[in-house]
Amino acid sequence: MVSLIPVRPAAPTAASKPSKPLLRRATLSGTIRKIEDAGLDADLLSVPPSPSKRARVTFNPKVEEKFVDEYSVKSRSLELIRSEVRRAIEGHLRGDSEAYDTVKGVFAPRKADDDDDELHEQRRADIKTYMIALTSYASLLNSSCSGLVKSLLACQWIGRDEGFVKAYVLFLGSLASAQGSYVGMVLGMLIDNFVGGKTSFVLLCGIILMRDTVRLSSGRLQGYPDVNREQLSSRVHVALKYLLRLIPSASGTLSPILARKFPFTDESKKVHVTYVENLIRLIEYAPELKSDIFALITDRVIKIDVQMQVDLEDLDDELSSAIVQAVNLNSTNAENGDEDDSDSDSDSITSDEDINGDTKRFEEVKANVEKMDAMLDLLFGIYTPYFDDPSSVEAASMFETLLSHFANIILPTYHSRHTQFLLFHFAQTAEHLVDQFAGTCVQLAFESGRPAVLKQSAAAYLASFVARGAHVEPHVVRTVFELIGSNLEHIRVESELTCRGPDLKRYSTFYAMTQALLYVFCFRWRDLLASSDLLEDDDPEAFISQDLEWTPGVKETLHNTIYSKLNPLKICSPSIVAEFAKTANHLRFMYVYPLLETNKRIRLSQFLSSQSNGALRDAGNGSNGESWHQLDAYFPFDPYQLPVSKRWVNNDYVEWKPIPGLNQDEDEDDESGDEDDEDEVDIDEEDTATDDDDDE
Repeated sequence: MVSLIPVRPAAPTAASKPSKPLLRRATLSGTIRKIEDAGLDADLLSVPPSPSKRARVTFNPKVEEKFVDEYSVKSRSLELIRSEVRRAIEGHLRGDSEAYDTVKGVFAPRKADDDDDELHEQRRADIKTYMIALTSYASLLNSSCSGLVKSLLACQWIGRDEGFVKAYVLFLGSLASAQGSYVGMVLGMLIDNFVGGKTSFVLLCGIILMRDTVRLSSGRLQGYPDVNREQLSSRVHVALKYLLRLIPSASGTLSPILARKFPFTDESKKVHVTYVENLIRLIEYAPELKSDIFALITDRVIKIDVQMQVDLEDLDDELSSAIVQAVNLNSTNAENGDEDDSDSDSDSITSDEDINGDTKRFEEVKANVEKMDAMLDLLFGIYTPYFDDPSSVEAASMFETLLSHFANIILPTYHSRHTQFLLFHFAQTAEHLVDQFAGTCVQLAFESGRPAVLKQSAAAYLASFVARGAHVEPHVVRTVFELIGSNLEHIRVESELTCRGPDLKRYSTFYAMTQALLYVFCFRWRDLLASSDLLEDDDPEAFISQDLEWTPGVKETLHNTIYSKLNPLKICSPSIVAEFAKTANHLRFMYVYPLLETNKRIRLSQFLSSQSNGALRDAGNGSNGESWHQLDAYFPFDPYQLPVSKRWVNNDYVEWKPIPGLNQDEDEDDESGDEDDEDEVDIDEEDTATDDDDDE
């Protein structure tokens, strides 16, 4: 809006202040403070001679004298090398690169056929002095000098003496401050050192890529004291911390680099675990990257999860069980100290010629399972301290982060098998977090405008959490049952007017929510009773001799839903329907076997419509089998199978509890009409209800 009030002219000023540059040069005092914070020696820097002059990084003359005294006996003085470096760079910019190439050669690795030990010793003595000299002329190293910069960034620095490491980190800071175009290259070099183990070769899109990694041998350079892996890693983080504090805007550049450098899914467990540990360490001094880093980890872990699940589904049950047992045995050996020293670069490598195809496949899948198990075990340990006090601000903030990952990463990933247990475990650390997670699932399942497939998946998560969560209180079970039931009633009333018969494509949300109710009923029917007095001793006679009193609305909701024109028992997974029929009949809650018998004569293909709302099952793909027109029995909190990380969820999990007296009644129920035994599947720990039944 334009103002009509006249504006007084501003009073004249003595001199207008120039606008601040976007990439501000760090003041000396700030640089010293950041170096001290990063663990570097502030004595390397000195104050400018006059406070009126622009602050700039200068070298303390005393420090220069120290360097000169140290190296003048073996080599040339700092002043001589500084002059050489300046002439080399200026000559290169004019087109004469002979001296420039000589400077580049100082930082090149020693060749295997280089037998001139005297020359090598001379270069080793000179390299720190050259680094200090180049720091003075970082402003001259523009894009024309990228070859020299690449040589500097590729040199072996983390395994040298502390004096060289400090000089090198100062050079990185000067280079990144003076030449912003190199910031990404510098950060990328440092992040390359986040990966543990040896150099790996990865096949990507038919191209073999080599990933440079930090090796223990980097700390065993000739002529230098040995540096262990922890010291190597610390030096990398000192450099990163210094750069991020010197150039705050570098955090925005670093985030995509972290994603790009994340190990490929087929790299080893050690590589993945080491990278994640370094990412968590980075958060300590770069908290602004916390959200991006945790989202990145979740995204990559879920990709490993999906690949692992696909691999296991390709194997038979016996082989899958053998893999889990082998992983469990390996973890036991590791706990007993039988594993190789973690400070070694060697990995067990077996030639393809030494193993047959089946054995190779077994080892590949086992390695993926071990990787997934180790990654989740690490993540559980990383998140746990945040929830030491579930009512704290830290816990609330971290749980919001987990909910965001759930909605944006986990929920849209259909084949995720174990990653979601992070939510399952930490949501149960406090009652208000249980309510918060359940409420999020309700919102995602019922929110209008959301894709139907995501609504169905959210309903499955909600039902599975309520059914399997050991710390989910009965009142939460009843509330969720009522919410789903009321939503189903609304859909039923609206849809029955035009419904011709069961149609997964058209009414997919209705069927997914019905299946969710059936699943909750099978696991938590005790919490849906108006009174639990009869359950104290689980006396079988109590269930046979009288009708149980149910919470108001439970029976009516399921009756209206099941006997609606949409006929959900024909669409819902046969394994879930069979278990519900047995349970409901034994509890004298509902007798649905006549309907199941009638449904056997219904062919779903006759009700198919062209309208599609999306479904968890890829329905109607041309197959004539009935199972292609039915829902998968997808419940994301089915039994946790990873042997090591399973310890985190053992106390959170509701195991399948058989109904008293049901086993005795099964052989006597001749009226069930369920003649095909293979269609009746128990929901127990051996059958996770995730497999499709055979076509009818």
